[in-house]
Amino acid sequence: MERKLNFAVIGCGALARGQHIPNLARSEKACLHTCCDLSEKTLLWCRKQYHVEISRDWREVVEDPRIDAVCLATTEKLRLPVIELAARYRKPIYVEKPLATTLDEAYRIQTVVHEAGIPFCVGHNRRSSPAMLDARRIFREQMLHPRQAAWRWDREADRPHRDDDGVPSMSIRINDDWHSWKSWVFDPAQAPHGPMLFEMTHFTDLCNWFLDAEPEAVMAMETGMLNHAILIRYAGGAMATLNLCANGTFGYPKELYEMMGNGAIVVVDHMCEIRTAGIPGVPARIPYPFLHDRHPEVGRQGGISGWLEKKAAACAEAAERHDPMLQFSAEPDKGHARALDHFVDEILGRREEVCGVDAAIAATRVAFAAIRSAREERLVPLSEV
Repeated sequence: MERKLNFAVIGCGALARGQHIPNLARSEKACLHTCCDLSEKTLLWCRKQYHVEISRDWREVVEDPRIDAVCLATTEKLRLPVIELAARYRKPIYVEKPLATTLDEAYRIQTVVHEAGIPFCVGHNRRSSPAMLDARRIFREQMLHPRQAAWRWDREADRPHRDDDGVPSMSIRINDDWHSWKSWVFDPAQAPHGPMLFEMTHFTDLCNWFLDAEPEAVMAMETGMLNHAILIRYAGGAMATLNLCANGTFGYPKELYEMMGNGAIVVVDHMCEIRTAGIPGVPARIPYPFLHDRHPEVGRQGGISGWLEKKAAACAEAAERHDPMLQFSAEPDKGHARALDHFVDEILGRREEVCGVDAAIAATRVAFAAIRSAREERLVPLSEV
């Protein structure tokens, strides 16, 4: 197309105002055309900040012939009707995760999308993070075409054959602080499954993406809403473990990913750096730029050690000025802007699917298996879900 794609953002809450709206406004490929929300105050803010059209009627917005695509950031209670109408008008849809609060509704969305044949992307944005993209490329290459380090210790040449030799394993650690959560997450009507669904699908999706295998069974334990431990077994023997703790602190990196297999390891630390070992020709450390760095003079070495220094400076500033929001500086690139940018390329036929409905359904099924496993205290085969 010779012009930018006109996007409408439906649902202009904190995530949309913090990510999707400014990212679309800055995009070289998309145009922020319309903002739609029930809150008049929110809409006036959108119009003042971005000089866009506003509406409280999502049907009117979807049906507007000037709108080329929809960014849907409402709660899950208003997803299916919007998707059905947009699909009727064959308009591409970017929708936030989780896809739905029930599997039946998720399957209905899957059917609608397939029948319409429209470009569809679910906001598992970490798939578009530069660090995650590089880490997956390095890891999948090692799994498909393994290279052995010359220094790998082979104690006995006649060791027995093992069917599980080289089979990958993945570990995810999430350090969160629940005092930062919005009130709706505690409302069973809004979030009936808590973080086991609204947070978990991010990470079950990444396990599926990195391990590139069919999940077979899930075992999970939880203590209330704040601590979760999940084990996923995949076809071929791959395993993933997820440890999510919401009693942690933002003073330390939130996310740590470790992928092991074929005599090698690839680590992504908070999307600030990749570390590798055991893969010839791959750098041991790859740092990534930060976003919105207010302390460029601190932590010049970058990577995770640089982030920690910048975070300490930001936390000190936040305490001194009695403004906790000042702690958020030099944030890792989690892929929010690139996910939308990549989706525009997908719409225009310039790249492969970013994170389609089938991938989202797979991640959602694993999350629901974990929910059932924790509730019933047993191993849950995916065939049950």
